Amino acid sequence: MLEIPMADAYLVDLVRTPSGKGKPGGALSGVHPVELLAGVLRDLVARNDLDPAVIDDVITGCVGQAGEQAVNIGRSAVLSAGFPESVPATTIDRQCGSSQQAAHFAAQGVLAGVYDVVVACGVESMSRVPMGTSTGGKDPFGPGMAARYPDGLVNQGVSAELIAARWKLDREQLDEYSARSHQRAAATAAAGGFDNEILAVSLPDGGAHTTDETVRAATTAEGLAGLKASFRTDAMAERFPEIGWSITPGNSSPLTDGASATLIMSEAAVQRFGLRPRARFHSFAVVGDDPLLMLTGPIPATKKVLATAGLSIDDIDAYEVNEAFAPVPLAWAQELNADPEKLNPRGGAIALGHALGASGTRLLTTLVNHLEQTGGRYGLQTMCEGGGLANATIVERL
Repeated sequence: MLEIPMADAYLVDLVRTPSGKGKPGGALSGVHPVELLAGVLRDLVARNDLDPAVIDDVITGCVGQAGEQAVNIGRSAVLSAGFPESVPATTIDRQCGSSQQAAHFAAQGVLAGVYDVVVACGVESMSRVPMGTSTGGKDPFGPGMAARYPDGLVNQGVSAELIAARWKLDREQLDEYSARSHQRAAATAAAGGFDNEILAVSLPDGGAHTTDETVRAATTAEGLAGLKASFRTDAMAERFPEIGWSITPGNSSPLTDGASATLIMSEAAVQRFGLRPRARFHSFAVVGDDPLLMLTGPIPATKKVLATAGLSIDDIDAYEVNEAFAPVPLAWAQELNADPEKLNPRGGAIALGHALGASGTRLLTTLVNHLEQTGGRYGLQTMCEGGGLANATIVERL
């Protein structure tokens, strides 16, 4: 039998904006989301001295595809960035994992031999396109969903409460974990650990935004303990008597503005352009899970990607498990028996923000930089996603 050598998809570079608070007055709220993404696209090709005309496709994650983020924001950003009109782009939605899925599609296109140079990226301006804008006040589910789940699905905050209850995670554990996220992020920033991944954003007033606005270095568990629960209602309390109501703004990811982008190439392209890849994609997984619990998908996604990779959790040097809410990574760590020191070692979305469509490639960017700076080999990234979905990715540092 003829043996066909396995191809590789390489991560050549990864960049992101600093986070901005996703509300009016946030550091990035004055920047149109198209310009937010266009800036990282321009800088990505400039710092690699790459002619954008060679890019085969730009795959963009964005959740709130309405208003200023409508009509294929990826294509608008490509044109705004000054790329040739010949460079195509598309915009996809796998909820919070949108840009992680963009990276999967991009890498899989390289592995299939249909791309040589592709950008996977993401953007979300939650200050300018608030959550819920895209539904326009209408029912996005329809009668079939209503019939299948007659008691009704719940919002992600209630899902997080259910996870905390069922995995027996108390308020003190959630707040301690959340404070640690801020402390780790602040320590990394102070040591210059984010310097290679963050690109300054030019602001309309002529200034520049250069640091993550959502990180609060002085955060303590004691301070977080004074915050009130966000998602309790009488109806939900009656329906779910097991919930202790412990999810607050302090142990949840904040509303965030941001963009991120990765440059992915085939081996032939890396050689042609004389670039040094930083990592390679090792394995991929995507799963569906219970849409009521909604945020537990990273558990089966991780089990699936580890099985595909032929690796154990102990083989992984760092895990980026998106901190949509503190119970998500904590329940994941329980189920996988994961080392807490390897879990979000630079802080996660509770501190660094969760700019929905941009988060997947933001986590990937932070993960690769961490592996480089610590000498780690394998990194695992996984995201919970609306509707009970999750992606998981394993990368290998080169």
